[in-house]
Amino acid sequence: MPESFNKVPEVTLAFWIVKIAATTLGETGGDTVTMTLNWGYLAGTALFLAALLLLVSLQIIAKKFHAFLYWATIIASTTFGTTAADFADRSLGVGYTGGSALLLVCLLATLGLWYRSSGSISVDTVRTPKVEMFYWAAITFSQTLGTALGDWMADSTGLGYEGGALVFGAALAVVAAGYYWTRVSRVTLFWAAFILTRPLGATVGDFLDKPVRDGGLAMSRPLASAILAIFILGCLLVLPQRQGSHPARAAVVRE
Repeated sequence: MPESFNKVPEVTLAFWIVKIAATTLGETGGDTVTMTLNWGYLAGTALFLAALLLLVSLQIIAKKFHAFLYWATIIASTTFGTTAADFADRSLGVGYTGGSALLLVCLLATLGLWYRSSGSISVDTVRTPKVEMFYWAAITFSQTLGTALGDWMADSTGLGYEGGALVFGAALAVVAAGYYWTRVSRVTLFWAAFILTRPLGATVGDFLDKPVRDGGLAMSRPLASAILAIFILGCLLVLPQRQGSHPARAAVVRE
């Protein structure tokens, strides 16, 4: 399949910078709609699901990589993940632990079906509509799982938002060390990092907008969302966003 049909970006430091900012925006943006604008979790989830389905459809029918479309889809998945996890945890009473466990099963099942269908779960293979659908399903489950994990770490363990961010930041540092100093599969490390950036963004987002009495900075959610959106836009304009070569082509064979 021609390389030009690969419609996801190269995984570089710029990718991870934008990814963390996008996940943080997903938290503040989702809370803006459900809490500040008082839409509630069900209506907010329906809104972001509609946006996600539209953007995924546009991403799949696109003929080449478009950075702004790709990252708009990522942001839609992370805002949907925020509202869906909150709806399950708080409105349906599933709870952080139960929600995290259920979402982990869904993510592992999606990755398992993807691997069975294609022989790899490397993002370097995202070049056909079928694989793209697996990719975006895995992305969405990982984003929603990350939200539930972030809330569980901050609230259920008593670590708070700062403590939760430090834990997930440390976990990402371990993944980075594994990339540079071990022979662990790059595909495994990519998905571990992708999942962990979401709860990191969730805890940072909560830290920005939650009340001071709850350990936050009490920043306006719309203001925090606007600042993050401007930062992401600036990154996309300044930092290179090229279509993949991904970590690592040889790992597709070794899996």
